[in-house]
Amino acid sequence: MQEIRAVVAMAKDAPVTVETIRVPDPGPGEAVVTVQACGVCHTDLHYRRGGITDAFPFLLGHEAAGVVESVGEGVGSVGPGDFVVLNWRAVCGQCRACERGEPWYCFSTHNAARKMTLADGTELTPALGIGAFAEKTLVHAGQCTKVDPAASPAAAGLLGCGMMAGLGAAINTGQVGRGKSVAVIGCGGVGSAAVAGSRLAGASRIIAVDIDDRKLRWAEGLGATATVNSRQQDAVEAVRELTDGHGADVVIDAVGRPETYEQAFYARDLAGTVVLVGVPTPDMKLPDIPLIDVFGRGGSLKSSWYGDCLPSRDFPMLIDLYQQGRLDLDAFVSEKIGLDDVEEAFERMHDGDVLRSVVTL
Repeated sequence: MQEIRAVVAMAKDAPVTVETIRVPDPGPGEAVVTVQACGVCHTDLHYRRGGITDAFPFLLGHEAAGVVESVGEGVGSVGPGDFVVLNWRAVCGQCRACERGEPWYCFSTHNAARKMTLADGTELTPALGIGAFAEKTLVHAGQCTKVDPAASPAAAGLLGCGMMAGLGAAINTGQVGRGKSVAVIGCGGVGSAAVAGSRLAGASRIIAVDIDDRKLRWAEGLGATATVNSRQQDAVEAVRELTDGHGADVVIDAVGRPETYEQAFYARDLAGTVVLVGVPTPDMKLPDIPLIDVFGRGGSLKSSWYGDCLPSRDFPMLIDLYQQGRLDLDAFVSEKIGLDDVEEAFERMHDGDVLRSVVTL
């Protein structure tokens, strides 16, 4: 058992606080990781607001990289000293998705069984089973993916959630390839990663759509060939004009609202693909899209879960591309902050001032 400092959301909508928490020794199949960096993601803000569950108090943080300190019985995949990126989909290898060879859809992912607690023994709920706004955290060993230790922890950790979601939405779910046209609606962290992923995959046209010129400039720097401010132009008409009147082959909705999904639906070419990677709230419902349009336009309407990634396959590959200079993960690190600065980072993220604030330890 160790006592360390960590960022905790004690109650719904209350500002986060830095608390002393207790991290138990790892049990069978578990690992304790010394956290080196952890990105500030919208999902953490959703937890703080009570928008995911009401299982307060929450130990926040999940886009993390660090070094394995110790492992429990039966762990052979990682060991002390390994540099790892943490993931929140440790596949089981036994569910129906895994058995049919699609582990990226695993329906029974693993988390640590032992509980981290406040100093008074109150059990904490770790965000996405990770809880990495902390000096150390306890996870299932399957949540640890070894990558090149020469990579920057601040950049590498971002693959743990938002960057992987966007990159994977383009590459894995949307199957963007050489010569295809892509439109990305919403160019925050996830959308900008989808732009970068489309460029990496060889897309010929990459159209970034947002209402904020700052975000459109970020998208241009990451590979967008054209930008559309949808406050000033009709997004569907603009995308069609930029694709010879046809619409894009793949349209990625990185916002997750009914109005942006409708834009994505009509901004694609016939037989094109829509990918929903932005996360809607439970109260949102699809607009009144005529069913004949769903039939008549053909193609695919897909949802992307965590970029449909397999961490053991995708994280090392993407880190290699980063090390080769082909994937600029550093461009997503807007600022480096400390544990005491997370609440202020939430405000900057909400206002759209950063792609990612990263807590470094």
